[in-house]
Amino acid sequence: MKFRIDTFTLLLLGAIVLASFLPVTGGAADALATLGTWAVALLFFLHGAALSRQQIIDGATHWRLHILITSLTFVFFPLVVMPINGLSNIVPEWMPKDLGLGFLYLGVLPSAVSSSIAYTAMAKGNVPAAICSAAASNVFGMMLTPFLLLLLVSTSGDGNFSVAEALKDIVLQLLLPFAVGHAMRPWLGGFLGRNESLMSRYDQCVIWIIVYSAFSHSVVSGLWQNLPVQAIVLAVILCIALLGLFMLAATLMVRKFGFSLEDEAAVVFCGSKKSLASGLPMAKVLFSGHPGFGMIVLPIMCYNQIQVIVGAILAQKYRVKIEQASATHAHATENHG
Repeated sequence: MKFRIDTFTLLLLGAIVLASFLPVTGGAADALATLGTWAVALLFFLHGAALSRQQIIDGATHWRLHILITSLTFVFFPLVVMPINGLSNIVPEWMPKDLGLGFLYLGVLPSAVSSSIAYTAMAKGNVPAAICSAAASNVFGMMLTPFLLLLLVSTSGDGNFSVAEALKDIVLQLLLPFAVGHAMRPWLGGFLGRNESLMSRYDQCVIWIIVYSAFSHSVVSGLWQNLPVQAIVLAVILCIALLGLFMLAATLMVRKFGFSLEDEAAVVFCGSKKSLASGLPMAKVLFSGHPGFGMIVLPIMCYNQIQVIVGAILAQKYRVKIEQASATHAHATENHG
């Protein structure tokens, strides 16, 4: 089988390298973060305008799929990372205590919203279901993540974390633009339907901005400072293993329950991803002033970059499979008629 890395994957790798050597800082970082916020809002606006009312209803009422994604995110993932934290007592030189805490934190984070939806859209998967699941994951995650973290490890996580503020951001930046876009579907739906390639390219641009901005933030925060080389190597290996495990688990569970290929794409992307955009701000509050902050955020940073690269490759493969299946179905229907 011939393996080829596409242009988008190379651009994402370039964003990581660029952020490592030339991270955006100061006012430029604030401006890029603001741009990212508006870009995500526009992304949801466009998806709202592109989707029909029936597609949204079908996505929102797909409760079996939502239960599966929520279970993967908030039940199975936290259980799997608990033994990793235990390595801190066995091989502390490879798994420092703060790094083990970081893996626990990774386990209780909600699913990534924009990248999960963007990849599902790139793959031509079930976008309405992905939107509902990813948004719901973040809404509940704002409340569940601190609670689950405190449940798994003895740490002071009361801080001044504002659940109300986080919920407001979810509504204003994600759900409201989606609703407004859908209301404007009569005027924009036809244009977006004729220009699906533009939508796909915009999805990719949003992902690139998120990756560069978020990775720059972590590099400036001292991600690569005061970290043992062997700890970084182990963290990368574990993150690859975790992503592979949950993508495989999601695929097997979806097929066992008889979901469609479009549903499979949504579950694989939403059920295996973890939110860097939510994770870093919450980490600042939960671990405010913690001397090991760089180690704590290392797992989510590594996991995020790996899921971005693997997601880009997998989305292209799903797109080909779904398009082929759709063409085969259309051809069979035409012959039958």
